[in-house]
Amino acid sequence: MSRPVPRESAASCAPAAAERGDPMPGTALTIGRLLLVEQAGPWGPRGLVESRADPVLADRIDQAAAAGGARMQAVRRPGRHAQRGPVEPGHEVMLVDVAAGTTWRWRAASLAALAEALEADPVLRPPEAVAETDPTYLVCTHGSHDLCCAVRGRPVLRALAELRPDHVWETTHVGGDRFAANVLVVPTGELYGRVTPDDAARLVADTDAGCVVVDRFRGRLGLAPAAQVGLALAHERLGDPRRDAVRMTSLERVDPETVAVHLEGPDGPLVATVATAWGDPEQLTCRGTAPSRARVLRGVSLE
Repeated sequence: MSRPVPRESAASCAPAAAERGDPMPGTALTIGRLLLVEQAGPWGPRGLVESRADPVLADRIDQAAAAGGARMQAVRRPGRHAQRGPVEPGHEVMLVDVAAGTTWRWRAASLAALAEALEADPVLRPPEAVAETDPTYLVCTHGSHDLCCAVRGRPVLRALAELRPDHVWETTHVGGDRFAANVLVVPTGELYGRVTPDDAARLVADTDAGCVVVDRFRGRLGLAPAAQVGLALAHERLGDPRRDAVRMTSLERVDPETVAVHLEGPDGPLVATVATAWGDPEQLTCRGTAPSRARVLRGVSLE
């Protein structure tokens, strides 16, 4: 008997958040380095640590990555986890550095070898690693972490894979389950939410053109939440989606609930005012056992 296809309801976290109008800018990860480790097969809620990988090795890799300032993510090729035939030995590994705009890619012979190498050098970049700057699309399909990620992520994954078959991976939790489907573009670090299959062609075209998809933009990895909101506000108000048209220069805390984000725009300095507050208690994830409050940031003005 085939397993039932999971379905979301109006009470699931993603449709409920969309109905509330939860703002997305300012919700990307603030860490700017990722260690992506290929692991076929199912993932548990903790990703690589709860997979077919040895949990002790996975935990060692996780800790070594953190020591080098990186967040570990498990990745797999679309559909590969369903294969039962022979697969290429070893594990694809990618070290993403958003600040450098580069992904270093290599193949580890085993997870044990990767753990040992990382423990010897947490910022490992082996000689055989190939530096890449072309966009790679990471789609969160981590259903054991949150149902919405799987239900909404998999159709987006298929749509992107048709367009960029060699540059699309499934990945574990990237934060913000309620914004599914979530797509992370590396090495530039743009995180997008509420992506639909119909958005795939636009996302690829705009990324290739060096532009941000403003209406799906959650933020850029490695930046403080207020800076992410400032960037989103500037791209929107200026009507200029070019990634390099706006950059953050500094942050200034005006008062406990207001941050001034200083930016450099195409025609000179800009200041984005960002208001911060705590939202009402809500069911922020499908797996949550009780309502919780999220920090809510909103762009107020751009001068």
